[in-house]
Amino acid sequence: MGRERGDDRMIQWILKKMVYLTGVMYVILDSFIKHKDTDVILGLKIDEEFQSMSRRELCKYVENKYGWEEDDFWKLQSTQKIRVCCQITRQNELKGDKK
Repeated sequence: MGRERGDDRMIQWILKKMVYLTGVMYVILDSFIKHKDTDVILGLKIDEEFQSMSRRELCKYVENKYGWEEDDFWKLQSTQKIRVCCQITRQNELKGDKK
């Protein structure tokens, strides 16, 4: 039984490293893409200030807004960022326009 736990920890470690490396590659590749669809996303008008910000700048904005330490939000994996945004949306009772 002890070996199964050790095996699981190793698998989880490997998976986390793979996700991290994939994320790094994604950020690098994404920095070269010219996003032209930044003014309206899913029907939500995006402020001009945010339209021109990089991923790093957007994360820094969120960190500053909520008083988090530098790179706290930046270092989160994508799914964790989505969870944080969902929780903030729920707490603020933000509602989008229904189509």
